[in-house]
Amino acid sequence: MLEKELVVLTAFGKDKTGLVAGITKILAENKVNIEDLSQTIMQDMFAMLMLLDISESGIDFETLQKKLDEEGNKLGLQVKIQHKNIFESMHRV
Repeated sequence: MLEKELVVLTAFGKDKTGLVAGITKILAENKVNIEDLSQTIMQDMFAMLMLLDISESGIDFETLQKKLDEEGNKLGLQVKIQHKNIFESMHRV
């Protein structure tokens, strides 16, 4: 078993049907495991934060980001991924 390679996904945009399904479809197609997920809707804005393991995906980080960007554009979402250690260092108080 490979050591986990954790990344953080953030997604923001106007709420509508199918947002979670669109993003998770890309993840499933690329064998990305969802470790944790939190999503909320504030008025009509959708926000999602996911912790993902990409160690068994067989796809490199940049290609995954490109696929998520493409799906996000279709859905009207801004979708970004960052390695977990970078995300944590950027968000320390």
